[in-house]
Amino acid sequence: MQFRNREDVIQLTPLWTGDRFDDGRPRVPDQILRRMEKMTTEEAWEVLSHHGYKYQFEGDFHLVHPDRILVGRAVTAVMVPMRPDLHNYLLEYGHQREGRHGNFNVWVVDSLVEGDVMVVDMFDKIIEGTFSGGNLSTTVATRTQRGQVIYGGIRDLQQIVDIPQMQTYYRGVDPTPIREVTMVGMNVPCRIGKAICMPGDVVLGTRSGVLFIPPHLAEECLIKAEKTRLRDMFGFERMRAGTYTSAQIDRAWEPEIQQDFVEWRKTHTPDDLKHLTWEEESE
Repeated sequence: MQFRNREDVIQLTPLWTGDRFDDGRPRVPDQILRRMEKMTTEEAWEVLSHHGYKYQFEGDFHLVHPDRILVGRAVTAVMVPMRPDLHNYLLEYGHQREGRHGNFNVWVVDSLVEGDVMVVDMFDKIIEGTFSGGNLSTTVATRTQRGQVIYGGIRDLQQIVDIPQMQTYYRGVDPTPIREVTMVGMNVPCRIGKAICMPGDVVLGTRSGVLFIPPHLAEECLIKAEKTRLRDMFGFERMRAGTYTSAQIDRAWEPEIQQDFVEWRKTHTPDDLKHLTWEEESE
């Protein structure tokens, strides 16, 4: 299979200069992930768009828990329709040379650690494309405490709904088991609908859909989002009070509004945002 060793993954993600997992995936710090749980899709998307990352969002999903935010580090897998010669070779290679057990989907689940999100390109196959069911999803939840993004099918939805510490994005449900598919890559670039996901990307799943954030932009997205959240708190409060109109808040602020915001921050900044620093002339 392609790009399965540490060196290949590092080569694919050269802009990340921080810690990495043993498999080479970028390891965005846990504290960054925790803070991202309050971030909106649009806040992060704005930063990615500014840097030219146009194909990081896919919104055409079902999700199991609409009120639950999914944030974690991507482990990717790419599946293709089964071609017998390729399928048999890769399955035999994994079983005999690498000591793996079971089918391809089990191999991916067995690689997961806490904080991971399993991201699978199942080429939108639903009938006999059910990558994950009740058993595998339970293992995903136990290992990651996060969830899974499957551009294809799942089964056992009634069981998956009841799994704690778990979010699932999927394209459809079918009772059939997974059949006639072959995994051709793990921790490789992965297409999810209109989006591309790389191993180690930060997966941000909201009601809107799923956004894949390159790890080297994760902290910038977070800081921008936290500042936007505080500005929105101020703007919503002032608009509800009738102090300013939406037109005044939605455009670049006039000096008197900016100064009002500076004074407002002194007494209204929540504890989890007091670490923010501001340069008023550039904000």
